[in-house]
Amino acid sequence: MPQLDCVIIGGGPAGLTAALYLARFRRRVAIFDTGASRSKLIPRSYNCAGFAEGVSGHDLLTSLARQLSRYHLVPRHEEVLRLVREDAGWRLVTARAEVSAASVLIATGIRDLHPPIDDHDEAVRAGLLRYCPICDGYDVQGQSLCVIGPLQHAGPKARFLRTFSERVTVATTDEWLAPGTQALESDLANLGVAVRAAASGAALQRERNGLAVTFADGGRGVFDTIYPAMGASKGSALAKPLGAAIDPEGCLVVDAHNRATVQGLYAAGDVVSDLHQISVALGHAAVAATAIHNDLPAQPA
Repeated sequence: MPQLDCVIIGGGPAGLTAALYLARFRRRVAIFDTGASRSKLIPRSYNCAGFAEGVSGHDLLTSLARQLSRYHLVPRHEEVLRLVREDAGWRLVTARAEVSAASVLIATGIRDLHPPIDDHDEAVRAGLLRYCPICDGYDVQGQSLCVIGPLQHAGPKARFLRTFSERVTVATTDEWLAPGTQALESDLANLGVAVRAAASGAALQRERNGLAVTFADGGRGVFDTIYPAMGASKGSALAKPLGAAIDPEGCLVVDAHNRATVQGLYAAGDVVSDLHQISVALGHAAVAATAIHNDLPAQPA
């Protein structure tokens, strides 16, 4: 018999919330976490419901961990190196141990890609570098904003940000007049969004109270806030060798109950959805944990 009912890989909002649900379902659970949750860098989120004064990513994760400790659950700071399918469930391999479980929840999130910059994490904490205009566009109203990345990614993000500021620039990292981009470029021009080519490989620089971008024509622009739109690497690598379906964006494919396409494997949070929101992660966690509990053999009191 497996040692555990479920192992959760990832200790961000999705993983910790799923652990809370499963603990309250009286299931045997372990959490493995490398400490790399992107939510740790959130300086303060004001669209996380229930926190009228906002909440930092660090404080949210600390609160969730404290809540879990009431159920004697503490994340293990180990990286899961491999998942092995077995007749009775799963075997998880780390550098220090092997653990068996009847089910696995992958909540490994994503890692944002960004242009070169010294002290990246400090720039994020200072609000100079941001990734989610859905989360914080309201907080940069009227600022001088720049979105940097390939036009197909940066253009739509810049268009979204025009809701909040008249001063929006796109710094493209690709050939922005390539076939198929003319309509988007025209749309941005009609919105008053400047489109300029970024200098290849140039690092962002702290300057005055903002960040400076070097453009291909030799010019420079200093912006209050820069939003990278360069994509992200998804945390689906553990599931891929198992034959789990992965969509073109790299997200794990799940059903309405957050079951992956391999039996006994579930996923929640950013590794599933391109809408990278804490509220979405918490919802996924509740759905996935309930499905895991219901899919496991009954556990009468």
